[in-house]
Amino acid sequence: MASVNIKPLEDKILVQALEAETTTASGLVIPDTAKEKPSEGKVIAVGPGRWDDAGAKRIPVDVAEGETVIYSKYGGTEIKYDGQDYLILSARDVLAVVGK
Repeated sequence: MASVNIKPLEDKILVQALEAETTTASGLVIPDTAKEKPSEGKVIAVGPGRWDDAGAKRIPVDVAEGETVIYSKYGGTEIKYDGQDYLILSARDVLAVVGK
């Protein structure tokens, strides 16, 4: 796993988007302008979780580092760090974990 010096806060997660498919199932090449924004990525780092309403206990995040997740297509904030593109998402933007 990539070692990144970014530590998400509260219920935020750091995701590296997986590359969008460049060809269709029939072998046609998809040009960059027609590619959809990726909505699947690998979790690089996870915040400690948000505090409950009383502020007494942390509520853990449902995903772990190394998992592949499907997230809301237009959620999160895109960042560039050390020449790599990442996305910082709220745990609420994660729709599912992809099984292995």
